[in-house]
Amino acid sequence: MLIKTRGIIFKAIKYSETSLILDVYTEEKGLQKYIVSGVRSKGAKTKAGILQPTSLVEMVAYYRSTKNMNRIKEIKSAHIYQSLPFDVLKGTIGLFMVELAQKTIKEEEANPTLFHFLFDQFVQLDTADSLPSNFHLLYTLQLAIHLGFAPANEWSEELPYFDMREGKFEAEEPLHQYTANKAISQQIDLLFKNQPPTINRKERQDLLEKLIQYYRLHIENFTGLNTHAILKEVLE
Repeated sequence: MLIKTRGIIFKAIKYSETSLILDVYTEEKGLQKYIVSGVRSKGAKTKAGILQPTSLVEMVAYYRSTKNMNRIKEIKSAHIYQSLPFDVLKGTIGLFMVELAQKTIKEEEANPTLFHFLFDQFVQLDTADSLPSNFHLLYTLQLAIHLGFAPANEWSEELPYFDMREGKFEAEEPLHQYTANKAISQQIDLLFKNQPPTINRKERQDLLEKLIQYYRLHIENFTGLNTHAILKEVLE
């Protein structure tokens, strides 16, 4: 059968002389693997340049649930980036965002709420005139909500420590190593509430380190991020 869907390209690998194999998170079928032929040839109608990680696409594709990889019949941009490919900071944040999504989303089924969140985040990143300094942190925490491991309660003066292993705020500092201090715990709570805290560069780096550790604890086989170190350098 043929399906028409929007998608977000998570990964693109060269295949043969003119084709690409794509990991695409689709609006209709969740995470899918596709082959698209001829896009790397000189006369290709659709150029490979628009089929890169972070690309937002519309496509018509063959779908069989019994196949590990299907074929794309037609594909085009769903949003043509105006600034993301040309802005070092935006481009680096975009790669961080797509790698985090790629390493956490494995379901081959539709999740419209999650898809719309991701799609809108990439559009916002591209169209923002002035990029908020905490954009990547907000994205990381909001993605955790969609993935189902938001804190079970809220920060307060009586519950000032975030136990990352248990996913909740505690009155006493946990004895194990997977905890955040009072300052970072409050920052995490504000981000989950979509209320970015006012923090400096060092605090922002420390918070990101804790969030990646939080993902390691709650996502099976999460190995960390290759783009993390690059993002850290660019932000500095």
